[in-house]
Amino acid sequence: MTYYNQQELIKLDKLFRGNLINSCTGYKSANLIATKSVAGIENVAVFNSVSHIGSNPPILSILFRPTTVSRNTYTNIKDTGIFSINSISEDFIKQAHHTAAKYDDTISEFDKSNLKQEYRDGFEAPFVQNSIIQLGCRYLNEYLIKENDTILVLGSIEHLYLKENIILEDGWLDLEKANSIAITGLDAYSKPKLIDRFNYARPEQEVKSIKK
Repeated sequence: MTYYNQQELIKLDKLFRGNLINSCTGYKSANLIATKSVAGIENVAVFNSVSHIGSNPPILSILFRPTTVSRNTYTNIKDTGIFSINSISEDFIKQAHHTAAKYDDTISEFDKSNLKQEYRDGFEAPFVQNSIIQLGCRYLNEYLIKENDTILVLGSIEHLYLKENIILEDGWLDLEKANSIAITGLDAYSKPKLIDRFNYARPEQEVKSIKK
């Protein structure tokens, strides 16, 4: 196996090291976060850092890079307190990836990427049209990670919209049927395939498949 110690990792070329560390932990969720500025400019950007925090109450997190440069999504969330999270499907990965381009805060990435926005039930942040899973969220809190000056933002899930055909009887979502995409690193998009699903693991009990 190829081996790097920490000192060797630090000495690697910046781009090589970034790709290596970003991809070595495996697939990440692929989502578009949509916001609207106080000036009314809609913003949408691709993120691979959305994570589950808890189900009761329903809370998730987003990790933001240091705010040493403009972070329109972060600014809009702090200013308005609301945002939406939208799953990415295979049929619009190019448009989704283009939202990573650094546009000025007076320009809407919806216009530049040809993604379409939609509004639901009076929620003031836009959703991404055609996204199979849409979450309307409200800002809760944030935590500065001192080791690298990144910011972990917590949000509460206040609205959840799903295509009915992806919801199983026990509430589990069939993401393969949803055509959901995963991200490796910062620029690679993959379509995961369900291998199996198992019963709740208990001591001294056989693990059994519950895949239907």
